[in-house]
Amino acid sequence: MQTFQLESSVLGLIFLALTVVKMWALIDALTRPAAAFPAADKQTKTAWLWITGLAFAAHIIPAVVYNDQRPYGLLSLIGTVAAFVYLVDVKPALAAVTRRR
Repeated sequence: MQTFQLESSVLGLIFLALTVVKMWALIDALTRPAAAFPAADKQTKTAWLWITGLAFAAHIIPAVVYNDQRPYGLLSLIGTVAAFVYLVDVKPALAAVTRRR
């Protein structure tokens, strides 16, 4: 019985951490100026809002509707990759462009 409680706790922590990462990516995309995205040679702000918004929704909706907090569903994994791409690649490029102005 202890093994399942440990597994459930670890998956819950992973789910919470990934929720924060995806929310961070979405909020950051919302707060950046739209002109910075093409200036940094990245997809448009609208595209990144859709990508990060769908990533967050695909992560949260199963948890709310089905009480399913598994962070390893296919859509959740795709959304996790998208959020990390935004945070590791797009966010620094946008920061570099907006600092120059």
